Amino acid sequence: MVILGVDLGKARTGVAVCDKSELLASPVEVVNEHNRERLLERVAQLAKARRAEQIVVGLPRNMDGSEGESAQNARVFGAELAEKTGLPVDFSDERGTTITAHGFLNETNTRGKRRKATVDAVAATIILQDYLDYRRNRKG
Repeated sequence: MVILGVDLGKARTGVAVCDKSELLASPVEVVNEHNRERLLERVAQLAKARRAEQIVVGLPRNMDGSEGESAQNARVFGAELAEKTGLPVDFSDERGTTITAHGFLNETNTRGKRRKATVDAVAATIILQDYLDYRRNRKG
């Protein structure tokens, strides 16, 4: 099943997608959009273009596992996305994904504007890959 991963941000939202076999997540794009409706529209367009059958939105839990304002915002965004696309939306704990993404970008020596333009798509890829690994382990 093709699954779209979303790392929701205030200014930039990263989007990733996996292959049909759910083996590998890959970055798609970073959407630079503050307007919620336009952001929903763009993510819905990407889901349609990639023939996604499900969407996973990163859930920014607090370090103690509780959900704050950002997590509630992600849940509302996910519900709006489900309504707009007609696709099932699930959530995946995204604690530490941005830090991990910065680590990957350090390893590849990605700096400056290129780094800023890439980090959110890498974070979305990590969120989606974690979700795919979870699904695979749950089946096994």
